[in-house]
Amino acid sequence: MRLVLIGLAAGFFSALFGVGGGVVIVPLLVLGLSFPQRAATGTSLAAILIVALAGAVAYGVRGEVHWGDAALVGLPAAFGAIGGAALQQRLPARSLAFGFAGLLVLVGITLLV
Repeated sequence: MRLVLIGLAAGFFSALFGVGGGVVIVPLLVLGLSFPQRAATGTSLAAILIVALAGAVAYGVRGEVHWGDAALVGLPAAFGAIGGAALQQRLPARSLAFGFAGLLVLVGITLLV
């Protein structure tokens, strides 16, 4: 049941703010369900595929998606994801947790300023 609630929160905030579901899913899996950092990240990425497709269809039906621009961002992002996954396997879990927390703090501060 908690996984379902995490999924609902991720989908809602992803569609509302355009944030990657990982900003919601990873912390909730790690803190709420005691997932290891790597498993939370991998699970989040798999779930985001479904979330992104649903959100893109919902916005696309309304004509609010620039498909060419999405491809220009998405294709290189896919290669970046491969590189990020490879690097993640080489870093200690604690470093990943601190790096992720730092990224969230930086993004939060940037949005507030």
